[in-house]
Amino acid sequence: MSGKNYYDILGVSKTASSEDIKKVYRKLAMKYHPDRNQGDKSAETRFKDVSEAYAVLSDAEKRRQYDMFGAEGFRNKFSREDIFRGFDFNDIFREFGLRGGGGQNIFGQFFRGAEGPGARRGRTGGPHFGSAGHGFQGRSHEIKGQDMVYELPMSLEEIASTTPKTISYQVNGKQETVSVKVPAGIADGQKLRLKEKGQPSPYGGPCGDLYIKIKVLRHERFIRREDDLYFKEQIRYSEAALGTEIEVLTVDDKRLKLKIPQGTQDGAKFRFKGYGLPRMKREGRGDAYAEIAIAVPEKLTRKQKDIVKTMADNGL
Repeated sequence: MSGKNYYDILGVSKTASSEDIKKVYRKLAMKYHPDRNQGDKSAETRFKDVSEAYAVLSDAEKRRQYDMFGAEGFRNKFSREDIFRGFDFNDIFREFGLRGGGGQNIFGQFFRGAEGPGARRGRTGGPHFGSAGHGFQGRSHEIKGQDMVYELPMSLEEIASTTPKTISYQVNGKQETVSVKVPAGIADGQKLRLKEKGQPSPYGGPCGDLYIKIKVLRHERFIRREDDLYFKEQIRYSEAALGTEIEVLTVDDKRLKLKIPQGTQDGAKFRFKGYGLPRMKREGRGDAYAEIAIAVPEKLTRKQKDIVKTMADNGL
């Protein structure tokens, strides 16, 4: 059975106070109570849903578990019997001015069928949920600790090859250190999972996981587009007009020769195949692209001005 979004069912936000949740439930319970909707199955179903949501969100510990594991995770771990155990609907309905017995009969239906009335939930094979003071007995060993996310800044030069990293982080006030190999070509925002390196379980279950989230730092020279790298190279007007040869530097410090043909235009691009970033989990590398920018001097000497004027007189 899929999990339910109890906040949506009640129409409240995740930050709603206990008093707000109680007010909303009172209104919905009075609207959908079976005494006011005789024979209306849809109202009965709605009444069950809002009461199930209230049973969880009105209990501080159950709400904490629900927020921690999410709707699906909570439903996989806790049965409806667990949810309603120790929850006195008669008291609630009397407070709201409603008859309790009818509602209690409805909730008795939750434990019929596959699980049987008051049946133990058989998914774990262990004892069922105990009293509120004893927690989720029998399933506590399955409850993981919270996952953690550690943001790791890396330069383009570092991700151009597989790079070992050692990181330190705090777990319950204690310093922990782990080593990880960051694969070449990893993308910004990608995560590496270190199993059971997160928060310990408060119930004796396995620790949560640690996720290393990669933050690729902005580079002063290269712009990354997937596995390709783009950079600009400035040349003089005379070099663009007459042609020249320049030296360019790749992300992994290799020096390459680039021949600039006569008549090269501003913004022209030249491709260096295989000199981009490694393709993560695939063979080969991306490409590097040099974009030509023709530099215009801000100041000229008298001689340079005369030469430019001569060029202009000759149609250049």
